[in-house]
Amino acid sequence: MKRLVVAIALLALAACSPKPKTVEGPPAADPATARTISGGQLVGFTDKASGAQVWRGVPFAAPPVGPLRWRAPRPAAGWSGQRASTAQAPWCPQQLSALDGAPRADWGRVVGQEDCLYLNIYAPPLSAVAAPAAKLPVMVWIHGGSNTWGRAQQYDGAALAARFKVVVVVIQYRIGALGWMSSAALREGGSLPEDASANFGTLDQIRALEWVRQDIGAFGGDASRVTIFGESAGGQNVAALLASPRAKGLFQRAIIQSGGFDSTPVAEAEHTDPFASDKVAPLIVGAGKSVTGETLRAAPLSAVFAAYRSDNYSPVRMINDGVVLPAEGIRAVIDRPATFNAVPVITGTNHDEMKLFNALNPRQVNFLFGKLPLIRDQGLYEAASAYPTRMWRVNAVDRSADAMTAGGHPAVWTYRFDWDEEGKVLGVDLGRLLGAGHSLEIPFVFGHWSLLGSFDRFAFTKGNAPTRIALSDAMMSYWVQFATTGDPGRGVDGKLPLWSPWTGDAAAPRTLLFDTPKGGGVRMAPEADSGEKIVDDLWKDPALKTLAQRCEMMARVVRNNPELRGLNGSRCKAD
Repeated sequence: MKRLVVAIALLALAACSPKPKTVEGPPAADPATARTISGGQLVGFTDKASGAQVWRGVPFAAPPVGPLRWRAPRPAAGWSGQRASTAQAPWCPQQLSALDGAPRADWGRVVGQEDCLYLNIYAPPLSAVAAPAAKLPVMVWIHGGSNTWGRAQQYDGAALAARFKVVVVVIQYRIGALGWMSSAALREGGSLPEDASANFGTLDQIRALEWVRQDIGAFGGDASRVTIFGESAGGQNVAALLASPRAKGLFQRAIIQSGGFDSTPVAEAEHTDPFASDKVAPLIVGAGKSVTGETLRAAPLSAVFAAYRSDNYSPVRMINDGVVLPAEGIRAVIDRPATFNAVPVITGTNHDEMKLFNALNPRQVNFLFGKLPLIRDQGLYEAASAYPTRMWRVNAVDRSADAMTAGGHPAVWTYRFDWDEEGKVLGVDLGRLLGAGHSLEIPFVFGHWSLLGSFDRFAFTKGNAPTRIALSDAMMSYWVQFATTGDPGRGVDGKLPLWSPWTGDAAAPRTLLFDTPKGGGVRMAPEADSGEKIVDDLWKDPALKTLAQRCEMMARVVRNNPELRGLNGSRCKAD
């Protein structure tokens, strides 16, 4: 009997594994998608499922290679003839990980190429003649991935564009050390003021927005109604663009999904961070060579990645360089509308952000046959997920919304995504394992149910489809209404619950909760939390059975909040 159970489990796990895919070429070009932009003529294709018109791999900047590595992006060169824009662009250099679904043996392997500054466009079906007059809202997506991972092809904007009549642009940008590095050597010899920046990935995003301003009209977009939106590190990038004087006027609304407002002082980025440039730059150029802009730019790509520990690739990001970002940092300027791009803002988080990470943490789960996570201790798992998630929200939502509104910028809306009705696999309840985990809201915003790879069909099931799709419709409707008018209101059709802006009154309904009727539905609710309350709850939590467990949770909570360190009552040596 035991052998039979094991055999059944192995068969079920095999069913979870990705099926071998037949490698197919890019879709056939559709003459109806022929467009002429500033760079030349291009042609895309029509998405069969949605009817959206799609253009992939459109260059918005010159390849950042050779002398342009660690420089501000330059405009892309034009081309002659008709450019086929049907194939996905190459990825920016990055390391494979578990999030790619790659075999463990491939984790840490560097893939991609430096010539990667391309974007994808999704639009409702329009003729080349009708497109310039359409003046549709534009939504520019900035992908997440800790600013070390991710690419445009992961995000399909076809359903959102076709259904809600918006133009969706998904951009790529330099990531990792190639996207963010502060070094005196790299500032040498630049020909543009922006060449002295340390935020090259941010400059790529600004360059993409400049391209949108110039060329999006050919695809039906209105360059005066641009919404930037992004998740996780993409949300932090949105916050950086809010703070950047170089991005002024390039967008009119901003949505931050599970992002943050943190940034790093130049001195820390260059000298004291574990991956500070004065530590890694000599490793990049190699022994016996001087660290100069020339030697850094001439180093092979492999040397850039080899300078960082492959098991913890974590370059500095969001640097207060005084060029692209204010020298005092992102958070320091958002309470003064005159000092940041004070456009309407939505910011929110998910109810169980940390569950996605804990589900991959061997200290929290066992892996059945190396694949399926099994929670070791349910109470500890919930605590390890809840406290850092609550602190994430305090920083990304409560503190930031309070700062913007108290400073005289009332156009701020907040949300929390609560959906946790995933299905089961081999008896494992994915709703308890993942819950409303980090990034789980993305399929709902795009109306495209692809996120968890081989587990998608277990999470997004036929049983939860009706209420799940209805919730997705509501989220897309609010997002598009916000992109259209700067106020999410009651959604596009005016039939959803009124989403009221944030208020300083903690007892007032000031946050929109996204859930199905089973979880209480879409509704406004009062949301009030604080670091002090989180710490107090942590020390009283019976699920944390030992001092070591409490101190470990305390360390996670105070990591980015040193003002809370004194609240441990000297019970932890270091938190």
